[in-house]
Amino acid sequence: MGNCWGSSDRDNSHCHRSTNIPTTPGTSNNCSNNLEFSATSSASNCRSQFSEAVSEIVEEGSPDGRILETPDLKVFTFAELKTATKNFKGDTLLGEGGFGKVYKGWVDEKTLTPSKIGSGMIVAIKKLKHESIQGFEEWQSEVNFLGRLSHPYLVKLLGYCWEDEELLLVYEFMQKGSLESHLFRRNPAIQPLSWELRLKIAIGAAKGLAFLHTSEKVIYRDFKASNILLDGNYNAKISDFGLAKLGPAGAESHVTTRVMGTYGYAAPEYIATGHLYVKSDVYGFGVVLLEMMTGLRAFDTKRPDGQQNLVDWLKPTLSQKRKLKTIMDARIEGQYLSKAAIQSAELTLKCLEHDPKNRPSMKQVVEALERIESLNKEKSKDDSKSGFIHSSSTPRQGQQYSTPRRSPLHSRQHGA
Repeated sequence: MGNCWGSSDRDNSHCHRSTNIPTTPGTSNNCSNNLEFSATSSASNCRSQFSEAVSEIVEEGSPDGRILETPDLKVFTFAELKTATKNFKGDTLLGEGGFGKVYKGWVDEKTLTPSKIGSGMIVAIKKLKHESIQGFEEWQSEVNFLGRLSHPYLVKLLGYCWEDEELLLVYEFMQKGSLESHLFRRNPAIQPLSWELRLKIAIGAAKGLAFLHTSEKVIYRDFKASNILLDGNYNAKISDFGLAKLGPAGAESHVTTRVMGTYGYAAPEYIATGHLYVKSDVYGFGVVLLEMMTGLRAFDTKRPDGQQNLVDWLKPTLSQKRKLKTIMDARIEGQYLSKAAIQSAELTLKCLEHDPKNRPSMKQVVEALERIESLNKEKSKDDSKSGFIHSSSTPRQGQQYSTPRRSPLHSRQHGA
C-alpha cells in the first residue's frame, strides 16, 4: 500500500511532507516545545530520545522496523480530506470511537492527493470531535509516535491535518477491521477465526509491542483487541497511539501518570498506583491472549456476577490442565493440540503475573508463541497426511462437518 515515507521507487515531488510537528493550525515547519516528544525534549532542536539512544536501530531498510529522527508525513488540507471522503458523507463512515469518527477516503497512491471516489488507494481518515477534552493531546501523541516509528506490525500514519479546530489523521486502510470484530461479533456469514489465524495475529501483535519496548521503551498503555487491526491477509498491526508514553529513563523502573486505558485490560499495579511499567503492556497482552483462547470479552456486564471480569473468572482455570478444554472457544475445537492449549495457558498466566517483574518480556512472548505455532504446523502436516479437515476449512464435495461439541461455559456465554 502506497504512502509518503520517501520510497525510492516512487515520485513524491507533489507530496508536501512535514519534518516537524506544527505549533499552530495550518503550519508545518516550526519547532514546538508544546509537544512532549520525550522527558528530555528541547525546544531548540526538537530532538527526542528516539534518535539519541537507538542509533543502532535507525538502519534504512531494516526488516525489523526503524525510527525516524523527525516525522515524515504529508500535511493535508481540510479541503483535501473533504474531497477524499465526499465531504465526510455517511456512506464513507467506517466507525466511531472516543476520539471521533473514522471515514473511508480515496487518494492517489503516489502523491496522496485526493482521487476520484472508488479509484486510487483507500485510506482511513480519523476526525477529532471538537468537544473532545483529551483529543488534542492524543492527536499529538499519534503524530509523535506513528510519525517516527516504522514497523511491519504498526499501522502506518500517512499524514495529518490541523486547520482551525479541525484535527485529522490519515492512516493506511486495514481491510479486515479489528480483531475485536472477528472475535466477538457473531455474524453467521463470517467464519470465526481459526486457531492458526489467532496464532498468526497474536505473533504479529507481539512483535509490534516488542519493537516498541526495545526501540525506546515506548509503553503503549492501551493494548486491547479493538486496537489490533488486520490487513487483507490477517496480518496484525497495532493502532491508536493516543495513550502511548515514553517509558522510564536510566535506572528508573517506571513512570508515574494518571490512570487511563480500558477496564479489563489495564495492569493491576497501574490501576492501584499510577505506576506504569514497560511490562504493564505485557499484562494487557495476556488479557488479549485469554480472549483469543476463549472467544470471550475481557469485561462483559451481560455475564453473571463473578464472571464479568474475564481474568478474575478464568485465570484459576488456566493452571488446571484437565479443565482447560472447557474454557477454550468451542468454535476452534479440533484445530489445536492439547499441548498447544496448555502452552498457551502457561504463557497467558505468565503475562498475567501480579508482579510486573515476574512477567516475560515481549521478545520472550514472541518466542513462546512461535513455539506454539510450530506445534500447530506439525498438527496441520499430520492432519493433511491423514485426510483430516479442520472446521475452518471448506469441505470437499460429499463431506460434511460435525457440529463442534460446546462446553457448558460456551453455551451460556458465547452470545454475550
